[in-house]
Formats: sequence, structure tokens, C-alpha cells
Amino acid sequence: MLTVIETFYSIEGEGPFIGVPTFFIRLSGCNLRCTWCDTKYSYSGGEKRTVESLVEEAAKYKTKFVCITGGEPLLQDEVYSLMYKLLDKEYKIILETSGSISVENVPTDENMIIAMDIKTPSSNMVEHNLYQNIELLAAKDYLKFVISDDKDYSFSKTVIEKYPFDGEVIFQPEGGKNLKELTEKVLKERLNIRVLPQLHKIIWGDKRGV
Repeated sequence: MLTVIETFYSIEGEGPFIGVPTFFIRLSGCNLRCTWCDTKYSYSGGEKRTVESLVEEAAKYKTKFVCITGGEPLLQDEVYSLMYKLLDKEYKIILETSGSISVENVPTDENMIIAMDIKTPSSNMVEHNLYQNIELLAAKDYLKFVISDDKDYSFSKTVIEKYPFDGEVIFQPEGGKNLKELTEKVLKERLNIRVLPQLHKIIWGDKRGV
């Protein structure tokens, strides 16, 4: 059984698949407490669900994209069974993880995408980053840095210089602020970085279940 905070059907609001209709499974529990976390309601609570019931629910929608998020999904051991069951049904899975837990046991299937955060100084969680996880990622996966200020920006540049990665690297402005400023910095410094907002918040605001 998995402890689930919510399931919903919406568009992918972040990362390379931004705008794609997606079925979301938000699992309960998180080992981090980022200062700017926008899903604090996922820290605890939720309802028990079987893997089978979640796969059946996903089938109600025409999309083949499923996002497993949290909290921190990798805290629940049965999430691996969920991933394998969905892969068997030929879903493309986006696993959103904080990067604080090893991804070594995540399936390496071509339809399995790891969306991994690297926590920046403004989160107050930098000490939880497992940089060795970057070596376990494939080119189909991606790294995300939430940028709140100049310190975050400098830190993020240092990380990507120190830990080369073949996949896509995304800078996401914290809370949607300073999007223009961040974009112009990336362009001025000619960084091979993709700057993206949280599309779902632009559309619906700071609302649950979207």
C-alpha cells in the first residue's frame, strides 16, 4: 500500500514536458523542509491506496504521462512497484525527487524520467544534496534548480560546472519572481540552461490539485 495525498489530472507545469496533459500521483511524506516549499500539505496524512488502484485510475485518462511526486516519493518503498506496473502499461513516468535519496533503484527504462532537484542555499537544505545521484542520471533525465537570488544562481552554476551532466538543466525562478532577470542572466552568460516558470501557477495561481 502507498500513502497518497492526492491524485489529479492536469498539465505538467514544470520541466521539459511543460504543458503536456498528465495524471499526477502525489505521495505523502518528506524528509526535507525547504523554506519556499509550495506543497507543505504533503508532509503527512493522506489515504492508503493499492498500486493496482492507482494504475486503474491512470487508465481513466487518455494521456500516457504520469507524474509521481510528493513530498518525497522515494520514501515509500512500494513506489518502485508502482513505477514498474506503470512501465508495463507503457506509460511515460516523470519521477519528481528532491535528490536527497539515492536514485540507484529507480528503473532505467527509456520511459522513466527522473526529474531531480538540487537544493539551493535559499532552501536551507543544501546539506541534503546527494551529488553522486547526478552520476546515476541518464541524458533523458533532468536537473532542476530553484533560483531565489544571486547566491542561488552562483551556487547552481558552480554545481553544474563541478558535476557535468548530459541531460537538460533547468533554472526555475522561485515563486515565479525575477523570471525576466534570470532569463537575461542566462543569456548574457551564454549558459546552456533552460529557464522555465511553473506554468500551472501562471494559469491557476497557487492552488492545490492542478
